[in-house]
Amino acid sequence: MMHQIIDMAAQKRIALIAHDERKQDLLEWAEYNRDSLSKHVLYGTGTTGALLSRQLGLSVITVKSGPLGGDQQIGARIVEGVIDVMIFFWDPLASHPHDPDVRALLRVAVMQNIPVATNRASADFMFSSPLMDQPYERQIYDFAKRLRRSPIVEALQDEDSQSS
Repeated sequence: MMHQIIDMAAQKRIALIAHDERKQDLLEWAEYNRDSLSKHVLYGTGTTGALLSRQLGLSVITVKSGPLGGDQQIGARIVEGVIDVMIFFWDPLASHPHDPDVRALLRVAVMQNIPVATNRASADFMFSSPLMDQPYERQIYDFAKRLRRSPIVEALQDEDSQSS
């Protein structure tokens, strides 16, 4: 499998996102981890970023609100290599008008192999890791190569290699 290596610096670029029903949970978690968060570059979607900045005094680069395209903006920054880590406290019980955007954001995070925490426990484990404060080599699987290989082309190549 072909991989690309992306170097992550000791200072991580962290996206902080929370659905409305989970904003208080993220605020409490961020307050508890304020000192650790302050060592990194923070990004947030609209309301979440503004709340973190206002209530905790953290410097947060904000994009639009999730339903207004903020999830897509964060996803684009992940693909561009601008964001290293994502903390996304999402609400699994509520239906949101931007659910397709949320799913796309999570898919991009997995494809780009960035650490993702979706609740307090996973965020606590992530932040207690010594890797949070040191450089890290992140490997990205070459999905583009996989997409170029259609099942028909693959079958033909297999037949050619067996007849040789």
